[in-house]
This record gives sequence, structure tokens and C-alpha cells, in this order.
Amino acid sequence: MNLLTASLGKEYIIRHIATNDDELNQFLFSLGCYTGEPITVVSRRRGHCTVSIKDGRYSIDDQLARAIEV
Repeated sequence: MNLLTASLGKEYIIRHIATNDDELNQFLFSLGCYTGEPITVVSRRRGHCTVSIKDGRYSIDDQLARAIEV
């Protein structure tokens, strides 16, 4: 399951991030978004969703949300 199909408000554990872009992986890591960390989908809007990672909230596009498997 990816973040686009995850339930709103439910905490999940990141199982895998399916991206081949090392720069994007480093950026996500700096946000605390990596395998084994909890993540919660707060809301979904057209073209993006808001997620809660650690103590922060971030808006990510649908393509990245599809790549984060929980």
C-alpha cells in the first residue's frame, strides 16, 4: 500500500521508498522520511497530500506519495 491509498489520520510505518533519485532520497532522509519511521497522512488535496513525519507536516505531490510504501 502507498500513501495515496492509506487511510487519513492513521499512523503507518514506512516499509520502502521506491525512487531511484539519490538527491530525493537524501532530502526525504533529512525530513525523517525513511524505512522504519512512522508516517501519517493528514489530508489529501488535488495533486498532493499532507503528511506528518516526526514533529513536522509536509506537503508532497501524488507521484512521491505513490512511491512511499507503508
